[in-house]
Amino acid sequence: MDYFAEKKYYDVIIIGGGITGAGTARDCAMRGLKTLLVERFDFTAGATGRNHGLLHSGARYAVTDKESASECITENMILRRIARHCVEDTGGLFVTLQDDDLGYQAKFVESCRASGINAEVIDPAEARRLEPAVNPGIIGAVRVPDGAVDPFRLTISNVVDAVGNGADVLTFHEVQSLIIVGGKVVGVRMLDKRGKREVEAYSSLVINAAGIWGYLVAKKAGITINMFPAKGALLIFGHRINNMVINRCRKPADADILVPGDTISLIGTTSSRVPYEDIDNMRVTRDEVDVLLREGSLIAPVLANTRIIRAYAGVRPLVAADNDPSGRSISRGIVCLDHASRDGLDGFITITGGKLMTYRLMAEKAVDMACAKLGRNAVCRTAETMLPGSDDMPGYKVKKDYCGGLLPDQRSAVRAATGRHGSLSRHIVCNKESDRAVVCECEQVSVGEIRYAMDQLHADRLVSLRRRTRLGMGTCQGELCACRAAGVMAALGKDPVSTLADLKSFIAERWKGMEAVAWGDTLAEAQLMEWLYVGMCGLDRVPGLSYSKKQ
Repeated sequence: MDYFAEKKYYDVIIIGGGITGAGTARDCAMRGLKTLLVERFDFTAGATGRNHGLLHSGARYAVTDKESASECITENMILRRIARHCVEDTGGLFVTLQDDDLGYQAKFVESCRASGINAEVIDPAEARRLEPAVNPGIIGAVRVPDGAVDPFRLTISNVVDAVGNGADVLTFHEVQSLIIVGGKVVGVRMLDKRGKREVEAYSSLVINAAGIWGYLVAKKAGITINMFPAKGALLIFGHRINNMVINRCRKPADADILVPGDTISLIGTTSSRVPYEDIDNMRVTRDEVDVLLREGSLIAPVLANTRIIRAYAGVRPLVAADNDPSGRSISRGIVCLDHASRDGLDGFITITGGKLMTYRLMAEKAVDMACAKLGRNAVCRTAETMLPGSDDMPGYKVKKDYCGGLLPDQRSAVRAATGRHGSLSRHIVCNKESDRAVVCECEQVSVGEIRYAMDQLHADRLVSLRRRTRLGMGTCQGELCACRAAGVMAALGKDPVSTLADLKSFIAERWKGMEAVAWGDTLAEAQLMEWLYVGMCGLDRVPGLSYSKKQ
């Protein structure tokens, strides 16, 4: 049945499929609101999928922004409870290098404790024992409750729970305009990117949760929000270097956080203003690579000799006060705007600013405002209710322990899938030999996991599979597994012609991240990939995107 054969009416339509939009959809649905979540591309396609995955303790902000620090440590503890399968409790270190001011450490510790963050000064020798990768010349160390969080898993878990509570979701639907009647937003007009048609949906309230793109959404209603795009570049290394998060104990600056995550480590980040014209095509420059590598090697010297497999960049939504169009009063705090009182346009809310760590709190603030405007008396339960995947459901332990009779790589794939999906892995069918076949060796992704992602996690493209399963995120960057995965998707019912075009787009996107760090083994890997896909498979002759090193 055509989704838009009839007019669809909702209590709330949420624009933006990043972590804030997904969290807001979950909160709305849990409070009994009829909810639609709309995303112009795939979930986590924006800033949510382009950060360092740090489970902030808040310590980084303690000296300069006590409110943000307090919010971070509170949400840190909540996520450890409700999103266990998305979180790794690595612990964190703030270290003082020989060229840094050791006096800053005392102010840092005092500020952390004032914000409710447990900051423990330890001997540098103890820090070196806990984290062998750290610079052996450190002169100070503080232990904090940092960790790692997977933004892809976290977002999808929120989407799964939103849908489980009755929400509808639409990906690849771009909002073209807001439908305004009598000074009130009553719906959205969207372009269905796959069906190539315009469709409409109606609601009592629209929540703009599109991050930096929320500026453009508001513009469609003639509203200006003083947002300023801030680009942040990061590097991914070919294997996991450090076991703990390592921060540099100084005022926030470029390249002062080294985060371990899954099979890799990454260094970040930079910060530079960029024009709105560039936010859909972020590329890392050679200068940014040099800064990240040079400064990162001071934190962990081994980085200087470790292969970099990818560079990428995201865009933060920085917001200034309404009376400051220059942006001098920039804040990274949470901003929730009621456009009825601010701009005279009813039925429209914007939630922006904040961080990955505070997404749940951002959603709570937005939905509190929505309920007040809708006259609905419903309390937020997202801080107490476990996310799908982190709950202990029947069959989870069976799946976790199910390795009997499997080959070593198949056992590894079962364990890897369980680590990625938690208790939801019970839905992955792996009874047949063909289901247990490994498609991606780097990240141990099986045919059964691909089937599950396609059937239940809204994955209908290779890039969606990457975000749901980590396929193509390992050392070879999709060199072998992309072709295999495309074949699996076609065998499971996807149109072969569109699958081939999808493969071409996926390989071009992988090259985009390799281009800025294409030397040594990474360059050799890229050349082999080009030989395989262009020389052998003729991907350059497939209609659509041009496969070249200019992509």
